[in-house]
Amino acid sequence: MVGWLAVGAALIYLSPVLANLIVHSDLTQLWLENLSRGGYDPTPALIGGGAALALTVIGNVVWYQRFDSK
Repeated sequence: MVGWLAVGAALIYLSPVLANLIVHSDLTQLWLENLSRGGYDPTPALIGGGAALALTVIGNVVWYQRFDSK
């Protein structure tokens, strides 16, 4: 459960970058420029969210294979 919360938090933190990738406009570009002036860096969210997603999926697979079938 906590792993999915970490993945969701990373996605929320990445929403400005995702918005700029999906709907690339002057407004989203300005949004990213303003955020970067304040120290916004999406790299930790990419790394942490990716790691949390991988660990959560692996943990769920192991859990349901070992303990759910008993």
